[in-house]
Amino acid sequence: MEHSRQPTALVLRALHLGDLLVAVPALRAVRRAFPGHRIVLATAGSLAPLVPLTGAVDQLLPTPAPDALTWTGPAPDVAVNLHGAGPESHHALDATAPGRRIGYRAAGWPGPRFDDIAARHPHERERWCAMLASHGIPADPADLRLPPPATPAPHCAHAPVLVHPGARYGAKRWPARRFAEVAATLHCALSPVLITGTADERELALAVARTAGLAESRVLAGRTDLAELCALVAGAALVVSGDTGIAHLAVAFGTPSVTLYGPVGPQQWGPPADGPHAVLDEPGARRGDPFADDPDPALLAVGVGDVLRAAARLRGRYVLEQPSGVLRSRSR
Repeated sequence: MEHSRQPTALVLRALHLGDLLVAVPALRAVRRAFPGHRIVLATAGSLAPLVPLTGAVDQLLPTPAPDALTWTGPAPDVAVNLHGAGPESHHALDATAPGRRIGYRAAGWPGPRFDDIAARHPHERERWCAMLASHGIPADPADLRLPPPATPAPHCAHAPVLVHPGARYGAKRWPARRFAEVAATLHCALSPVLITGTADERELALAVARTAGLAESRVLAGRTDLAELCALVAGAALVVSGDTGIAHLAVAFGTPSVTLYGPVGPQQWGPPADGPHAVLDEPGARRGDPFADDPDPALLAVGVGDVLRAAARLRGRYVLEQPSGVLRSRSR
């Protein structure tokens, strides 16, 4: 990697789609705090289509995990740990010999204690902003919206409803049959349903489509890259999913969404309360293991009717004007 004489701020956030999106306010705060620095973001290379939309990063350094961080140039002037509280992420940045360290407190790292921040700020997005504020870097957790991609999704007569049945872990996967009932009910000429997902989730998406009576052409799982998914979400009328990356995309683009929560509640990862988003959660039933293979009881406590009623309320309040993609409130 080539380096110029321009001062550099190296930011570590080597995680997944949703993790990057909740860190957007913190990234923008770093950009404002170091306007003359080259901001290098060490994150997963697969997130490359999303990074320019943040408006906060000059260069992406593909880094799938902290122990894979490779820095071959001069020591960065600033290292910002937006990955975790250490020690693995701290050690990875220490190896670059930065001039200044910004992160949670640890050996060689001045800053606040993670437990103190977490006690006052339950949401992940707010925690990172509070951590930066303790270092004298003002950050606004509400600064999370992204502009729509320059290349929109293929034009449709009506904005689609995206139903996304997959999630990284079984604990966050609502039953496929319930997703199928939702898709079958919402699908019509005025709200065509598309089933999204990764290549690994294609069989799940096809099963949902078959049960819903939808054609295979309605299944986009495994057929879209991240850039195309961003365009789809930005132009959608509604997104229905569990607590996974596409839900965070809906928040970033201001797209109406219904998100089902299970092992982890919306207090930590959910959308802001003032957006066009509905969260469905049964905290009293929560088991709380996000890595379990089977759905969390809190997720199973959410019924098909709950999802459809939430979708109806959102669609009654907001209308997406095509093809501009401008969200309007009917109450205005």
